[in-house]
Amino acid sequence: MPWWSYALLSAVAASATAILAKIGVKDVPSNLATAIRTVVVLVFAWGVTFALNEHHALKELKPRSVTFLVLSGIATGASWIAYFKALQLAPASRVAPLDKLSLALTIVLAAVVLGEQISWKLGLGVAFMVVGALLTISK
Repeated sequence: MPWWSYALLSAVAASATAILAKIGVKDVPSNLATAIRTVVVLVFAWGVTFALNEHHALKELKPRSVTFLVLSGIATGASWIAYFKALQLAPASRVAPLDKLSLALTIVLAAVVLGEQISWKLGLGVAFMVVGALLTISK
């Protein structure tokens, strides 16, 4: 499958995540809900890793890769904790668009940190994403 197929699959799964999480977090403390979700992700990810026989690459991991993967995991944890708390406090239709501002922030960080180029089309798209997200929070 090409990369964009995986990206679209990710978007579909993420949209389901928002709705399922909103329903699931209703009568559960948000941090407990995040912990339960994390255990499921952990089991699922390791299951896929073993099913695809990718666990053998563990012994070849470089310290730099491990460091950045750990930092990414910490960022993911912080994101999930904040996301579940926001879902407890507000409608999913308001929380999800603000959460997706991560798209715009990722593009900016990719340019600053990774040196990726931002074309005028990409810049315009990012501007539209930000405006669209901000429009969803107004009543």
